[in-house]
Amino acid sequence: MKKIRKTETEWKLQLSPEAYRITRQAGTEKPFSGELYRVTATGDYHCVCCDSLLFKSGTKFDAGCGWPSFWQEAVPGSIERHRDYSHGMIREEVRCAKCDAHLGHVFPDGPEPTGERYCINSVALKFYPD
Repeated sequence: MKKIRKTETEWKLQLSPEAYRITRQAGTEKPFSGELYRVTATGDYHCVCCDSLLFKSGTKFDAGCGWPSFWQEAVPGSIERHRDYSHGMIREEVRCAKCDAHLGHVFPDGPEPTGERYCINSVALKFYPD
């Protein structure tokens, strides 16, 4: 997959200030504040930066954590994982494989069949209903 590369100025022109802070500077939105947290409609979740398909609504579940949660990525290889040592913790950060946007983190406490919980910032996603 060919990576999308843009300057910081280009990203700032494309994204809202909050989307820029979260996706390009690895920020986090406040829990229960994202507009996609409670969405239950069927559809697809894409990267707000490059529009890559990341998650499908059939893998979304209510983890009670305050962020949209998914148990599997939509397309194998669409998400990259990186070790994150920030905030005194060791976590697995997840980024869009196409544009390197920070999405959130993945944890090993999700439902079957994967046992994973992708905890994703709502502002890092665009939702396309069916």
